[in-house]
Amino acid sequence: MSQPPSSSVRHGTGLDAERQAATHVTIIGMLLDAALGVIKVIAGALFHSQALLVDGIHSFTDVASDFVVLGVMRASRRAPDQNHPYGHQRIETMGTMVLGSILIAVGAALAWDNILRLMAGAGHQLPGWPVLVAAAASVIGKEWIYRYTRRVGESIRSELIIANAWHSRTDAFSSVIVLFSTLGAMAGFIVLDILAAVVIAGIVIHIGWKFTWSAVKELVDTGLSPEDTDRLKAIARDTEGVRNVHELRSRRMGHDILLDVHLVVRPEISVSEGHQIGMRVVTGMRDVLDNILDINFHIDAENDESHTQTSEQLPSREDIHGLLVEHLGELPPHTRMHLHYLRNKVYMELFFDSPADTPAFNSSDLSRQFAGYPWFGSLRVWSANP
Repeated sequence: MSQPPSSSVRHGTGLDAERQAATHVTIIGMLLDAALGVIKVIAGALFHSQALLVDGIHSFTDVASDFVVLGVMRASRRAPDQNHPYGHQRIETMGTMVLGSILIAVGAALAWDNILRLMAGAGHQLPGWPVLVAAAASVIGKEWIYRYTRRVGESIRSELIIANAWHSRTDAFSSVIVLFSTLGAMAGFIVLDILAAVVIAGIVIHIGWKFTWSAVKELVDTGLSPEDTDRLKAIARDTEGVRNVHELRSRRMGHDILLDVHLVVRPEISVSEGHQIGMRVVTGMRDVLDNILDINFHIDAENDESHTQTSEQLPSREDIHGLLVEHLGELPPHTRMHLHYLRNKVYMELFFDSPADTPAFNSSDLSRQFAGYPWFGSLRVWSANP
């Protein structure tokens, strides 16, 4: 049984609004990144700061990542269609992985270049005071865009936008390093400028790795944490009518969660009651985790992970009806038959609407005749009172 997505799931106009919000904040960030990148590269080159120059290149990687974000958000926020019934959010995951890979590549190249400079003993000119002004402007601007972008990312539940926000904050962190390394270089420790450039490159690599690894885990369907899984199982077990939860599988798609859960209930209840119990479990789980997109629940009459789980080779309703006719003759037209498939046996119940409809037979004798079948469990006959 499947529980469809709740009304909180975004479709149509909601997805358009999210796409517009993501586009707006990304364009603002891209313009800021481009302006800061130009300022820092020019100031770093003219006023002898390798750290500021690397920081400026870092800002240009932000511009490149913003272009990636714009394209990915446009594709990933499309409504579900026939080929993608769960939506297109995995495109966002791919975009996050591409963004992280770009950061790792750029950071590694910058780190290697400045390590070579250190080994060669480069760096004999003092940085000029405009380096401090450019770094301070970068800290203020990037911290502001980080807070703005993260707020938008959390409101539309986009891991990619949040990742891009943290990318912006790494630029702010690196600019703080530029500030202190420049002050140190001005005090006579010129090598601090190149050391700062290596540290900044290392920060870029670290953030890129976090983004990439997070995306890879999602793409290979890594489930919820053990703590969240235990919480959801506890909610299901505490739901009235649930005897046990013997399987709960989860996977992520963007910020959303997809669940498959097997619920063990009493075998004699109706299908509709079992479904209603499952619906109550769904409600309880969504109260705890509001980003659950879809829950598929399977109602089990027994633990089908056990060694005695019911075989698909047991006779069907049609087969059993044929055997009853063979032993009893044609059954009255309104005869009802309930079959319970448990522990690799079939437990039968026959219901007759009136004593007149009840065939003249001894249920114990019929049970002995059916006992020769390895699948037979028991037979009970119910007849209405006269």
